[in-house]
Amino acid sequence: MPRQRLGQNFLTDGSVAGRIFRAAKITSDTLVVEVGPGRGALTFQIATAAGHLTVIEFDHDLAEVLKLRFAESESVDVIEADARLVDPAALPHVGDNPYVFVANLPYYAANPIMRHFLESSHPPESMIVMVQREVAQDMLAKPGDMSMLSLAIQVYADGEILFDVPPSAFTPRPKVHSSVMRLTHRPEPLIIDGQRDDFFRVAKAGFKAPRKQLHNSLGRGLNIDVPMAKTIIENAGIDSGRRPATLSIDEWKAILASWYEAGKPYVIHGTSRSERDRALNQG
Repeated sequence: MPRQRLGQNFLTDGSVAGRIFRAAKITSDTLVVEVGPGRGALTFQIATAAGHLTVIEFDHDLAEVLKLRFAESESVDVIEADARLVDPAALPHVGDNPYVFVANLPYYAANPIMRHFLESSHPPESMIVMVQREVAQDMLAKPGDMSMLSLAIQVYADGEILFDVPPSAFTPRPKVHSSVMRLTHRPEPLIIDGQRDDFFRVAKAGFKAPRKQLHNSLGRGLNIDVPMAKTIIENAGIDSGRRPATLSIDEWKAILASWYEAGKPYVIHGTSRSERDRALNQG
C-alpha cells in the first residue's frame, strides 16, 4: 500500500477521469507528461491514446507499481522523481518537442510544480490540472482579487476553469472541492526574462501587507520610506491608496518601470539605520 504521507487523495471516479482525458485533447501524435498519477486512474486512458507518455511520480511505492504495470509498454516511461526539480527538456521523448502537461496536484505542491514547468526553458503547450477549487480560483483571479499566485501563473499562461469535482470522486475523501483547469502557455511571457526577478521582487513587496494601502505595503516590503514608495507608485500613474489585489499585471509592470527610474531602492531587512539611509541615498 502507498504511504499516506504526501497529502494524496486518489481519483477513483472513472467519469471524472474521462472528462479530464477528453479535455486534454490527446491524439496519437501527442506527447504527454503526467505528474502525480497516483494509482493510475487517468494514466491508463492517456497511455492508450498518446504518442508517448512520461509519468512522474514522487512516491516510491506508487512509482514501483506503475513501473510493473507498464513494463512491457514502449510508449510509457515511469520516472520516480520530484516534479519540482526535473528538467522537462531532459525527459524521455520530450527534448524540444511540444508536449501536454496533465496532473492532479495536492495544494502544497501545485504552485511550485506548475511554476517550475511554466518558467522552464521548455514549457508545455498546455496544462490540464486538477487542484483545490480555491487554488484554481486564486490562480485565475482578476484584478480585485489578485494575489502573488495569480501573478505567478498569469504572467506565463492564460487559463480557464473547466469544471468542479466533488470530494466523493476521491479516496480518501478530501474536505474540499477540486477544479480542473486548462492553462495555455503564452508564446511570450508578459515579463521579459531580464526583468522577471525584479518584477516578482516588487510585486512580492507590494503584497507584503495585502490589506493595507499600496504605498504602506510596498514601503514595508522594500523596507523604504512610505513617501518614497508613494512617489514610485504615483509616478506610475496609479493611486497609491489602492489595495494590492486591485492591480493588474500591466499596472505592476508600470510600478516596476517607476521603481527602475527611482534607482531600484530596496533595503535588506536587518540592516542598520545608517546602512539603510546610505543605500537609499545611493538609490
